[in-house]
Parts: sequence; C-alpha cells; structure tokens
Amino acid sequence: MRRRHVRREAEVDPFYDMLFNMLIAFVFCFIVALLAMNPKALKAGDIPSKAEYLITVDWPDRNPNDIDTWVQDPAGNLVWFRQREAGLMYLDRDDRGDANASTLVDGRRIVSPFRQEVVTVRGIVPGEFTVNVQYYQSRDGQPVEVTVSVTKVNPRAEIAFHGKLTLARAGDEATAARFTILPDGRIANVNTLPKKLVRML
Repeated sequence: MRRRHVRREAEVDPFYDMLFNMLIAFVFCFIVALLAMNPKALKAGDIPSKAEYLITVDWPDRNPNDIDTWVQDPAGNLVWFRQREAGLMYLDRDDRGDANASTLVDGRRIVSPFRQEVVTVRGIVPGEFTVNVQYYQSRDGQPVEVTVSVTKVNPRAEIAFHGKLTLARAGDEATAARFTILPDGRIANVNTLPKKLVRML
C-alpha cells in the first residue's frame, strides 16, 4: 500500500490558480486547433504523434480524495499505479488528490486544483479494452463523481465515450467503459458491462 503524508498546505494567491487555469485552457485549445486544422501533417508524419487513444479520468477540482485508473488491453496487460507501463499503454500521471497536488517553485508552494489521470494507448491494438476506476483512499468520507472519456486522437480528435459515475466510498471499484478497437483503428462496441480488474494489494 502506498504511504501518504498529509500536510497542511499554505494558502495560495487565487491569481496563480487563475493564471494556471488560463495556461491549461490555452494549451488545450492550441492542440485541438492543430488537430482540426492540419490532419494531413499528422498523416505525413510531420508532427510526431505520441498516442493513438487517450483515456482521461477526472474528478472535481480540489477534491482531496485519491481515485485510481485501471485499464486492461486485449492481451490481458493491465496498467495501474504500480504498473504504469503495460503493452502499449502508459499511465502518464498517478493523481493522488491532495497528496501530490503541489510543487515548489522558487521556494513558493504552488498548488494545482486539477484532479486527473491520463492513460495513453500508443498504437492500434485490436480487441477489447476495459477501463475501471477505484476509490483508492478517502480523506473526507464523501462520495466522488468521476468523469471518464475515451478519445481517438489520429487523424483527428474524436470522442468515442464520455460518461460519469459516482463512487460512494473508499474501496469501491466500477467499470467506466469497455470498448473494442477494430483493426482499422475505429472504436466500436462501447458499453459499461461490469468487469473486475482491481487486484488485492
């Protein structure tokens, strides 16, 4: 089990939060505009792509609780916080809520309000993928609403799934999405039929 240290965070000027939010919004808009306006460059390889599919798991900003993402590919490979690379899947960040939401810059602690984990699939792997979410640890004892999206990135961004579910208490696991990648890269057979992935730790 991961060890956690809870610290009392110093108050942060709201200006920095607003500035950070604006920067994230600008970067996101730039990437979407690039994908929408120049798909030929992606096909020609002029702009190197780092993912074929993105799986994003979000929960409310500033939520103190730890939500974990588990993704299984058609070969049975499983990516999660203790196995951050498996097959062609990569867990880009293990967001632990309040536990890792800050960093020091020039001696000043900057706190990120965002709660998000992202799994990238860096190739076309035909077969069924399963995306589960787990309420790993609670710091306030409250239910957490989780939003899950599956996006096909190339040759242009296409959202294949977007859904919400609520995890009531620590230890809860739920299947957010199951989908099939076809040999041509398209996504089909999207559903939410339950399938357990969480291993006993």
